[in-house]
Amino acid sequence: MREVRQEVFALFGNPVGHSLSPLMHNAAFSREGLNACYVPFCVENLNIAVQAIRALNIRGVSVTIPFKVDVMKHLDAVDEDALRIGAVNTIMNDGGRLRGANTDWKGLILALKEATAIRDKTFVILGAGGTARAAVFGILSEGGIPLVVNRSAEKGRLLAAEWRCVFHPWQRLGEIKADCLINTTPVGMAPETGLSPIQPDVLKNFKLVMDVIYNPLRTKLLQDAQKAGCVVLSGVSMFVHQGAEQIRLWTGQEPPRPFMSEIVRQALEG
Repeated sequence: MREVRQEVFALFGNPVGHSLSPLMHNAAFSREGLNACYVPFCVENLNIAVQAIRALNIRGVSVTIPFKVDVMKHLDAVDEDALRIGAVNTIMNDGGRLRGANTDWKGLILALKEATAIRDKTFVILGAGGTARAAVFGILSEGGIPLVVNRSAEKGRLLAAEWRCVFHPWQRLGEIKADCLINTTPVGMAPETGLSPIQPDVLKNFKLVMDVIYNPLRTKLLQDAQKAGCVVLSGVSMFVHQGAEQIRLWTGQEPPRPFMSEIVRQALEG
């Protein structure tokens, strides 16, 4: 009798203990009746970890901090949008051939579209790391206007120059008015939940404030923004959409997004 093999999917990062990806993905697999499991691995050696994908026939991998850039050189192919962004957060294993993709930008755009139109709107992006790059790519793809603000002026200018968009020094943030502010920095993430990347009085310059942080559900930034009268968007929506896009790439099935969102919110509200 032929053994029915359970498909294995994984999370590669360091650390990974805080991540809700295993909870969300396993719940989605179960809901859809898929014979699959999703396992987190705290990776010490990325090269060996990527070799293990082939050796163990792991069907797909989520890649998180700090490996989204370094993993690219270990793959057989990388999708064009991930190449442009310069980061991979998803790996597909097709018979030992590993292909990298980026669903962060899709998750961010799908989340934004729940709250606002993007075309011809201005978006201030705090930060200049991998998530900021995904945000700039996605907003430009949808006809929006990204403005980069970063504490390191050199890094911020380089990002803005690469994408031919405007850079503003952090000190001038209070002078900028825009349709939306997007925080892509880790400031305010658990356990440092009492921190915000900007002063509350600046928030009156924005109609919508989005934080890519999903834990806590309401960051200090979002609490301040709500008091300032802004529409607020937590990182849960982006987190769910990027994970759902991963499942769609791995399985070809449309995942249960509202159910996944409910699972994550319940865990955070716990």
